[in-house]
Amino acid sequence: MDFTELYKQTSSLVAFSPGSHFILTAVQDRIIVRRTDSFQIARTWLVNTAPSPTHALLASSKSKAGTASDGWVSHAGWSRDSEYIFAACAKRGVVAVYKMEDEEWNARIEAGPEGLVKAEWAPDGRSILCFSEWGLRVTIWSLISGTATYIQYPKHPDRGYTFRRDGRYLVLAERHKSKDTIGVYDATDLWKLVRHFPLPTNSISSLSLSPNGDHIAVWEGPFEYKLHVLNLAGHTLGSFVPDPDPGLGIRCVAWHPAGSFLAAAGWDDKIHILNSISWTEVASLDITGRIPSTATLWREPPNWLEATHGRGFLQYERVPTPHSITLIRPSITKPQSKAGIAQLEWNVTGTLLFVRSENSPTALYPITHARWNPIRSGSLVIACDTAGVYTWSDEWISEGADLAEEIAECVGIPAKNFQNKDTRWGPDGKALLLLDKETFCCAFEVDDEDDHGTEE
Repeated sequence: MDFTELYKQTSSLVAFSPGSHFILTAVQDRIIVRRTDSFQIARTWLVNTAPSPTHALLASSKSKAGTASDGWVSHAGWSRDSEYIFAACAKRGVVAVYKMEDEEWNARIEAGPEGLVKAEWAPDGRSILCFSEWGLRVTIWSLISGTATYIQYPKHPDRGYTFRRDGRYLVLAERHKSKDTIGVYDATDLWKLVRHFPLPTNSISSLSLSPNGDHIAVWEGPFEYKLHVLNLAGHTLGSFVPDPDPGLGIRCVAWHPAGSFLAAAGWDDKIHILNSISWTEVASLDITGRIPSTATLWREPPNWLEATHGRGFLQYERVPTPHSITLIRPSITKPQSKAGIAQLEWNVTGTLLFVRSENSPTALYPITHARWNPIRSGSLVIACDTAGVYTWSDEWISEGADLAEEIAECVGIPAKNFQNKDTRWGPDGKALLLLDKETFCCAFEVDDEDDHGTEE
């Protein structure tokens, strides 16, 4: 594995372009775009984060001086065709838009008194969604017409909406007259309302659209373990409440890539698998400290980072099973005690499901982040807030062997004072982003036929 040198970044705003040819980085109030084959700078823009007149007037009326970081980029991203980039400064209520093929071209969106908490591209790559403060509205700005479309009362700006995979429909959780509702909007027809229907939830926590776009899973807040599945016409197809009720709500929901199963997990150590025919539970998986003989258990080699000085790699040790690992039970006396399932994700083919539990911080189902390869079904990368990156694969073929087998490796990151807090795959499944608090680097898998030309 080859590594680039370290580069600065702010707020983990680093992203591959959809075609994996460029990488975008936000550094305070500047946007930098590099080529991924050489890491040479291709474009750079100094973002005009001066507040809008309305925002400046409101800030002066409150006698709010602010800080230097208030003018930093808070959100940034690529359009789906990689032609445009937006950079938003939520605290100043502005969004800047740039064009890759024309460094001089730019556009600016200014929020009004409703404020700005988040901005995001629509799938068409020519519209930007701007969520206001206090759940007042979401404004959809068109780069083509320069006009805006307003939708009132979105429930959650961070998790209460989704687009169908083909980008045609926006499914938005809303709150009208103290009731949860869903609005379905046609993104190809001026964002016209197609459906609007009530939800069976008291206070929706989040929603998830099935891969085929036919079903919506919605679930309650943190104190009720209730999940409902509806179709796009608003009819409830099924509801699920575990027995016995764990007492707290759902944290993670993951659709099988084919839409045939739905996995749900909460603050306990159980994963519930529902089928898409009756929407009833077909399997329940428990995370326990006892690893059965049918499972494969890998253990990180002790002191491997010190032994390798952050260079090279070592294989994990394979531990004989059955075996017991330590699970940490949350303390009810601590207000922010970590517990339950924090991450749940199927691989690209739906043959494997990984679980990251906060009750077991030294076993595979914990860790800070884990990511399936978006292209290969049997490749997983793991970040553990250390100076290494950890990989697992069931595609390794040893010399002279005919069948693929599992392998787990620890790979040292050859950089000083770097802690890998998050790891992300590039869209092509070949490159990795490794993120520390204020810096990042990239790693590339290298073989005899594929040389990315990156620096050591």
